[in-house]
Amino acid sequence: MEEVRGTIEKKFFDVWVEGEISNFRPAPSGHIYFSLKDAEAQLPVVLFRRQAVLLRFRPEDGLHVLVRGRVSVYEQRGQLQLVAETLEPVGAGSMQLAFEQLKERLKAEGLFDAERKRPLPAFPRTVGIVSSPTGAVIRDFLNIVGRRHSGLNVLLYPVSVQGESAPDEIETALAQLNASGLVDVIVVARGGGSLEDLAAFNSERVARAIAASQLPVVCAVGHETDFTIADFSADLRAPTPSAAAELITEAQHKVAERVTSLEVRIERAVRFQLLHARQKIDSLHVERAEWRMSSLLNRLDQRLDDCVLFLERARRDRLHGLQRRIAELAGMVLRHDPRRLLGEIRERIATSSTRLDRTWERFVRDLAMHLRATEARLHALSPLEVLHRGYALVQNADGVLVRSAAQLAPGDLVRTRLSDGSFSSRVEENAADAPPKNRSRKK
Repeated sequence: MEEVRGTIEKKFFDVWVEGEISNFRPAPSGHIYFSLKDAEAQLPVVLFRRQAVLLRFRPEDGLHVLVRGRVSVYEQRGQLQLVAETLEPVGAGSMQLAFEQLKERLKAEGLFDAERKRPLPAFPRTVGIVSSPTGAVIRDFLNIVGRRHSGLNVLLYPVSVQGESAPDEIETALAQLNASGLVDVIVVARGGGSLEDLAAFNSERVARAIAASQLPVVCAVGHETDFTIADFSADLRAPTPSAAAELITEAQHKVAERVTSLEVRIERAVRFQLLHARQKIDSLHVERAEWRMSSLLNRLDQRLDDCVLFLERARRDRLHGLQRRIAELAGMVLRHDPRRLLGEIRERIATSSTRLDRTWERFVRDLAMHLRATEARLHALSPLEVLHRGYALVQNADGVLVRSAAQLAPGDLVRTRLSDGSFSSRVEENAADAPPKNRSRKK
């Protein structure tokens, strides 16, 4: 049997076999067993685990495939079989088939149901965006948000949007943003690309992470014609990242437009009312205006008299009520011994008086300290203190303070003020104009 197997494997070491999958049976070990059949025959096939994990789609009964491998013999059964190396669907590509299979499986689980999708918050304070920090996507998103809703905060969570590590990074980003409590809505964004470029957003991990998010998720991946698994599991699909920014800011933008429209209408109404009032004022005669003013003043006088009468009546009623109350209290005092009450009142008065005296003494003491401190500060800031230290103020004949020798000329009359008086003098020589004198140094 070994010789037969060796001979067959040498002759059929690399063959292509096309057929329909039947009797599909995945083993717990990870190996896959099935048969390829057509209208005339069938061939057992085994796909070992190390090749099975590389498949981009899930084999199933009835699928038409093209298998490459080597023909061998399973000695325990004496059975001819094909040991597969690669497996490709006939017709649609493997990635497209994997996309359709995952889509149908998740749809059957209810991940795409409209009932589980949540509406976006109308006025979010902060939006978290999961995208590449270097692409044009984030720049376009920020430009649109800044133009339509400058008060909206944008928190970028940088991730890879392509490659083997992209699904893990996107899944982590969604979990971190949900746990942070910093954002109100999440946007998963990427530019357009081929089916291979968008593979991260067609992964089951990303789809389930989006579905598990406690916050609403907007998926804005690719162009308008691109659809990914993430689009179906998200709460809302945006055709492009720019469209996602417009959808998030739609309510605020409508409010701003409504406010602008109302401002224009109010301005027009005010202008119309002012014009109408001016026309009405211009149409009134002076005599008629005086008569209306006099009539208004008379009505106001009458209203004032009514108010005075009302207040006087209210005062009398209140006075009568107080008098009755005093009479009732006087009767109560006469019916009870007032000595105990008077003693308590005297004690309270004495306590209050002592407390008042202490408060007054403390207030006077604090005020005196504050006055002394203020006096010391004023004394320190007084110009006279500067003069006491030996400085002087010099004024010219017009009383203007002289700050530089250039302001004086020989013959000018100046007045010098010291700390204890002042004196007048005349300038004989201006040091600013005088030539320097030669001074000999003694050796």
